[in-house]
Amino acid sequence: MKVALIFLTLILGGCSAWIPKSRIGEALENVPQGWSATPEGKAGIDTNWVRRIGGRRGEALVRQAWAANPDMRVAAERVKRAVAAARITGASRSLQVQGGLSGTRQRQVFVGFPFGGGGVPSSLSENFGANLSVAWEPDIWGRNRASEAALIAVAQAEGNTFRASRASLAAQVMRAWLALAEANEQIALAEETDGLLRSTLEIVRERYTSALADEGGAASQVRLAQSEVATNEALLAQRRGEREQAIRQLEILMGVYPRGAIQSAENLPKVPAMPPAGLPSELLLRRPDILEAERRFASSGTLVQRSKSAFYPSLLITASGGTTTDSLRQIFDSDFGVWSLVGGLTQPIWAGGAVRAEQENLKSDDRANLARLQSTILKAFGEVEQSLVAERFLAQRELALMKAVKTATEASEAATSEYRGGTGDALTLITAQSNRIALLSQKLSLRRLRLDNRITLHLALGGDYQPGN
Repeated sequence: MKVALIFLTLILGGCSAWIPKSRIGEALENVPQGWSATPEGKAGIDTNWVRRIGGRRGEALVRQAWAANPDMRVAAERVKRAVAAARITGASRSLQVQGGLSGTRQRQVFVGFPFGGGGVPSSLSENFGANLSVAWEPDIWGRNRASEAALIAVAQAEGNTFRASRASLAAQVMRAWLALAEANEQIALAEETDGLLRSTLEIVRERYTSALADEGGAASQVRLAQSEVATNEALLAQRRGEREQAIRQLEILMGVYPRGAIQSAENLPKVPAMPPAGLPSELLLRRPDILEAERRFASSGTLVQRSKSAFYPSLLITASGGTTTDSLRQIFDSDFGVWSLVGGLTQPIWAGGAVRAEQENLKSDDRANLARLQSTILKAFGEVEQSLVAERFLAQRELALMKAVKTATEASEAATSEYRGGTGDALTLITAQSNRIALLSQKLSLRRLRLDNRITLHLALGGDYQPGN
């Protein structure tokens, strides 16, 4: 299911079809020289982003999804169907040749003859024939070539839709894989937290037991510590449920039954370096959704040009030849040959305005496709800008959160030491521990958000992905 294999079939066997020129320039009012969200303007695009984020394991999952996901097969068949439609239209410009053989045997009864005679007279006749017919409509005004060109542009659009579907599926697989990796780390954190909270509960309970007479209010501290343990148990169950859901979502994307059979212990990877953003003008030449919208715009424009030829006359030439005989042995004998040659010229005179209305309908479609292309371009620029802005602020959030985790860890360690030494209180200890645990969990979620946004940025910048060797 190689995209290049399907996409390049648009050559259509080397026929004389032409491909509509790009109309991207008609959709552009002004293209910025650079991205407002970043000063970077490096050329190129990272086509190996799956391995950079998910490693060889992530790449293997994407390959399997490409091979087995049913939606990918649907997208591939749409491309094949569009190519076949273009070929069918192209074939109509060639000579149409048909051949055939015929044979009849007929008995006739003459009722009432002879007068006054006995019996009913009848006759038995046979007729055999061979024929070859040829039909050709010279494409004087380029009407059929324009129809074929329009369908070739549609096939190219479907090819770009297929490319976008492949990249989108790769992104979905990677996001599901990241959700699974985060769930693994969140579970590990919750399990570590469970041991810590139970240890804290024992310390609080021991102090409460030994100081019951002097600190009657300490029972609330024990209850608070017990509540923290139970809350973490609920959180641990939630994290395990999230992991099971992530596994099944990944299996669905990979085209297998979601039985939860995938075994994965991977953790979240580090956020890789920023990819080259390139220039806004380069985006117009590589994003498959923009290329798809442009090809549909080119197709509708070609049909508008074709509609002008509907006012011109058309010529049809047909010829046929063959034999007809009452003997099967003489079916290919030229002495029994028959032939005909017919030429016809047709000029539309009056159709109740249908021809002109059809032309206006095609012009309306063309204007709609132009607006759709402009909308797609604007959306593409917006996705890049939003992803670049999100990357900057997510990085700032992560830096601040790392400082908060460091401070919370120090506070938790100090509170534990003070409580063990008898100078601290349980509420401060439990609060410090809970704050540290919550920040660690946020740190994991934020790293996944950055990785998710990085995937979004890769798609926004070009969408394609080329697997490594």
